[in-house]
Amino acid sequence: MDDTKERKKLKTLDLVYIAMGAVLISLCSWISVPTTVPFTLQTFAVFFVLLLLGGKRGTLSIAVYVLLGAVGVPVFSNFTGGIGVLLGNTGGYIVGFILMGLIYRIIVHFMRSKKWAEILALVIGLVVCYSFGTVWFMIIYAQTNSAVGLATVLSWCVIPFIIPDLIKLLLALILAKRLSAVLKIQ
Repeated sequence: MDDTKERKKLKTLDLVYIAMGAVLISLCSWISVPTTVPFTLQTFAVFFVLLLLGGKRGTLSIAVYVLLGAVGVPVFSNFTGGIGVLLGNTGGYIVGFILMGLIYRIIVHFMRSKKWAEILALVIGLVVCYSFGTVWFMIIYAQTNSAVGLATVLSWCVIPFIIPDLIKLLLALILAKRLSAVLKIQ
């Protein structure tokens, strides 16, 4: 097989992985416990996709998921979609997933894909996602309701999610490690 066909095959395979990652995030976002910011398996899927597919394909999966939701496909929690969801109070947390993917990709690239670097990258990415989403929430909430304090928003949107998200990260690590050995994704 010549080199051009092999490259094309790998690119096609990459697209399949990216699409599968976006579908997994979508499916996991539908599993939801409604609160101000819904408890979903969305963050688990984001962690898992990044760990299993790597920074480039994982981040592209996240971006495809966000773009699908932006154009109205009901991929967000509670089967919602549309630009209004992204521009709403909690949209910053969804957009923050892309930042998490970019941070993961950069850190893992420079630390040469060591397991501790992957964990560090996901934790830093989660903190950035929380931060971006919280600032976004405060701005949008103040425009539509009234100003709200940082402590209040953290108590609504971050503090209840820290332990569940760390558990999701641990489960994603375990599952990605086991599946990567079987699937041999390169």
